[in-house]
Amino acid sequence: MNYAGILAGGKGTRMGITERPKQFLRLGAEEKPIIIYTIEAFLTCKDIDRIIIATPLAWVEYTEVLVYENFDEESCSRITVIQGGKERSDSLDNICTYIEDTWGLTDDDILVSHDAVRPFVTQRIIEENVRFAREVGCVDTVVPSTDTIVVSVEGKTIDEIPPRSQFYQGQTPQSFSIKEYLEAYNALTDEQKAILTDACKVYLFNNKPVHLVMGEYSNIKITTPYDIHVAESILSERGAK
Repeated sequence: MNYAGILAGGKGTRMGITERPKQFLRLGAEEKPIIIYTIEAFLTCKDIDRIIIATPLAWVEYTEVLVYENFDEESCSRITVIQGGKERSDSLDNICTYIEDTWGLTDDDILVSHDAVRPFVTQRIIEENVRFAREVGCVDTVVPSTDTIVVSVEGKTIDEIPPRSQFYQGQTPQSFSIKEYLEAYNALTDEQKAILTDACKVYLFNNKPVHLVMGEYSNIKITTPYDIHVAESILSERGAK
C-alpha cells in the first residue's frame, strides 16, 4: 500500500497571521485553501492509495469539514485527518502509528510525506518518490542550489565557499518504507531524536542511503506573504480558477 502523509502542523507565524494557519489560507479565483490544492495532487496520483493528514488537535474538525466540502464521497473515503505532534518527527510518528494500528504494516508499505503548504508538487515527483522508495528505501526531493553557498561559523566572516555543484535545496516529498523507517527511528538515541529535522536524517543517523529525486523550482513552500504572491502567479500561469 502507498500512503501519502500530509504534514499540516504549521502555525503561520512567518506569514504574520494569527487567526488561521498558513495551510488554510486561500488561493486562486476560487479561493481554495492551500491544503486542498495539495490534497488534490495526491488524490489524482494513481500511485497513492490513501491520504493521512496530520494537523494540530484544534484544527482536526476544521480540516475534516474542508475535506468534505471540497471532495466527493469516494475521495473522502481515502482521506483521514488525525492529530499531529509537537514537532515534525512527532507528526510523522503519529501517521506511521495510525497506519500500523488501523491497517497493519507489511514490507511493501510506503509513506510519501509532504508539506501541506507545497501545493504545486507534480505527478512526476510523487511517482518517482514511490518508485525509488520501493527500490532504495528512502528518498528526498531536491533541486540544485542556484545560489553560491557560503560557510561562516561565527556569522561574521566567510570560512569557506564550497563548490555549488555539490549543494541542493531540500523540498518534499520525502518517502520511505514505513517498517524500515520505524526500525531506524527506534534505534536513535534520545539526543539524536531531539535534533531531528526530517525523515531523511533518521536514515543518515543509521548510515542508510537516501536517494535523490529531482524536484521542481515551482514546488515552493508557502511560508511568507511574498510566497503567496508567487503562488498566485503560478496559478494564474496554469489557468487555475
